[in-house]
Amino acid sequence: MHEENKAAANGCGKIRSGAQNGAALLALMEKTGYSMVQQNGQRKFGGPPPGWEGPPPPRGCEVFVGKIPRDMYEDELVPVFERAGKIYELRLMMEFSGKFIGVCVSLDNCRLFIGAIPKDKKKEEILNEMKKVTEGVVDVIVYPNATDKTKNRGFAFVEYESHRAAAMARRRLIPGTFQPWGHTIQVDWADPEKVVDEETMQRVKVLYVRNLMISTTEDKIKAEFNKFKPGVVERVKKLRDYAFVHFFHREDAVAAMSIMNGKCIDGASIEVTLAKPVNKESSWKQHFNGQISPSSENLLGFSNKEDGTQKSLGKPASLSVRLNGQHSPSPPEVERSTYPIFPGIKLTPISMYSLKLSHFSSAVMHLDYFCHKNSWAPPEYCLYSTTSQDGKILLVYKVLISSIADDSQSYFMPEKLCTTVEDAKELAAQFTLLHL
Repeated sequence: MHEENKAAANGCGKIRSGAQNGAALLALMEKTGYSMVQQNGQRKFGGPPPGWEGPPPPRGCEVFVGKIPRDMYEDELVPVFERAGKIYELRLMMEFSGKFIGVCVSLDNCRLFIGAIPKDKKKEEILNEMKKVTEGVVDVIVYPNATDKTKNRGFAFVEYESHRAAAMARRRLIPGTFQPWGHTIQVDWADPEKVVDEETMQRVKVLYVRNLMISTTEDKIKAEFNKFKPGVVERVKKLRDYAFVHFFHREDAVAAMSIMNGKCIDGASIEVTLAKPVNKESSWKQHFNGQISPSSENLLGFSNKEDGTQKSLGKPASLSVRLNGQHSPSPPEVERSTYPIFPGIKLTPISMYSLKLSHFSSAVMHLDYFCHKNSWAPPEYCLYSTTSQDGKILLVYKVLISSIADDSQSYFMPEKLCTTVEDAKELAAQFTLLHL
């Protein structure tokens, strides 16, 4: 079906012939002085525009526009977008259709998540391997294992010089086409770091401390950070191998960050940065596509304002972004509707692991999916009970996560009890996902 007929069939309005379209585009180029080239399934208008001097616009200056009507071209789009400001470049994909457009900031992501890496590989080995097969590698970020600092956590982040370099590398590293060290790796976009405005960051008086030993206590951390100036630490909250150190005054937090970054505590070289403030409710709900109930949040203690902070760096991309491979500003909501099965509908057998994470609404399914994607054994749930003062049976699950690659094991158990088995299992899965 020709484009003109497609437009008519879709109810998009006018029909314009190829000759008319070409004439309109030529007129646009003559009027604006911009060039236009077509490559890789897209048509590029400008980049740079006539008379442009200096480097291209920095990251954050590009927006993505979706659902453009199929019969609308540059001669109509450019005047619309020029209302907002001078256009540096417009890239039009040739397969869009729809009624209402959507606009959001385009993520100029330069970082890839690489999973299922052998845990005995050092940063230099991973860096060299990535440079062998991809171009534009700037750095590799590797985190030590929480229980064994001589090993990595089975994943790394690879930073590239540009979004294009990262995109080309992602295509090159698609699982099955490249197997470093004889392993099938997992590749996807890393979750972009949360951007917090400078004014907000100027008020932060909490430090994020990572690479701690599991055995290091909150009292030990507080004592170490109080050494340079006694009494400046308000409190410490430690979670597994990272902690948040709260100070009474911002100037003391900044001074402590400078002094303590790179210091050793219990034999581990720590990394210290300012913690990024975060809206706890919105971030948690986004993490699970908005499917966490208020009761679950209360059970986990998220109504408590004790830790209104986020790790600045130190975990893989959020599950909704990294495993979906999606790059929308926030994860899509899960559609909970039902549809009739009409006679003659073809049903195809499918594995749940071939679906996207957005198809799952419970933390239990998220955790199962997450373990499979990381080549771990399925999570094991061990149920425990106790009796409350009023005679109620209260339940809690302990979750065991085993790595198939190196036989390592990790246990996770929330500090909350539930009255039903379903709530206890969901809570345990939520708690485990937060700490992986």
